Amino acid sequence: MPKHSETRPLPYSPEQMFDLVADVARYPEFLPWVSAIRVRSNSDTQMVADMIVGFKGLRETFTSRVEKARPGSLHIEYVEGPLKHLSNDWKFRSDGQGGCLVDFSVDFAFKNRVFEMLAGQMFDRALRKMINAFEERAARLYGDSTSASVSSGAEAPGISSSSAHNAA
Repeated sequence: MPKHSETRPLPYSPEQMFDLVADVARYPEFLPWVSAIRVRSNSDTQMVADMIVGFKGLRETFTSRVEKARPGSLHIEYVEGPLKHLSNDWKFRSDGQGGCLVDFSVDFAFKNRVFEMLAGQMFDRALRKMINAFEERAARLYGDSTSASVSSGAEAPGISSSSAHNAA
């Protein structure tokens, strides 16, 4: 089961980062492997959406429920699809200097052992690509800044992260 958590300092406000991450309908515009989103329901506190992801001929749809607590956090829970489980959390805290600290964690497992093995082999690289896509989107929407972490995938000073990979 791939797991990952990290904290990144970003030069954007917690509200800006909350808005970017909560705008699930726009994920196909910038997130790799996300080909379509269908928002089933959306309110100030909760969203249910279907996400279609594809990679090298594999295509899967899964449904998640997003619990929204503006502007501090988003919690994503798996509803149905090819996974055994998915739990994803985003927390946005002011850094006291006009930016924010983004705490990100994800824990998931596939039902299919082949997908699980593929995910384990590619997890770090795919995760970095996805995280960088969010950072690049923030730079496009809110302006670029040299205090954002490096988009090459290298970790910037002050970033703490941990990953664990266990094939189920």
